[in-house]
Amino acid sequence: MTSINQVSATARNVFGEPLLVCGCKPMTGWHRDGFCETDAADRGQHSICCVMTEAFLRYSKAQGNDLSTPMPAFQFPGLKPGDHWCVCAPRWKQAYEDGMAPKVRLEATEDTALLVVTLEQLREHAYQGIS
Repeated sequence: MTSINQVSATARNVFGEPLLVCGCKPMTGWHRDGFCETDAADRGQHSICCVMTEAFLRYSKAQGNDLSTPMPAFQFPGLKPGDHWCVCAPRWKQAYEDGMAPKVRLEATEDTALLVVTLEQLREHAYQGIS
């Protein structure tokens, strides 16, 4: 089982350090291993580790991506405020531009996110709570 203190063996975060796990309850990540680590098959680029808020969940649903409704067929329990989740970098950028971006765990955000958004934009929304 992945723990909150685990690091990826290969991926780097936005600081160039080993990528920390984002979330395991519910299990997140393109590979469903808790890490916001992407690969060429991940067209959405699920690279930004976010802390869910009610406002962002409503925003995402309004954009056509309902993250709060459980989907048992996919073993997806639905997200609630406080959950940590790997968000697609282009969706986070859209939310940022619309003033709806959720907080970001920088140490658990893959460096590939910097191809879509700047480190400064991510720092503006840095999560300060307990991981």
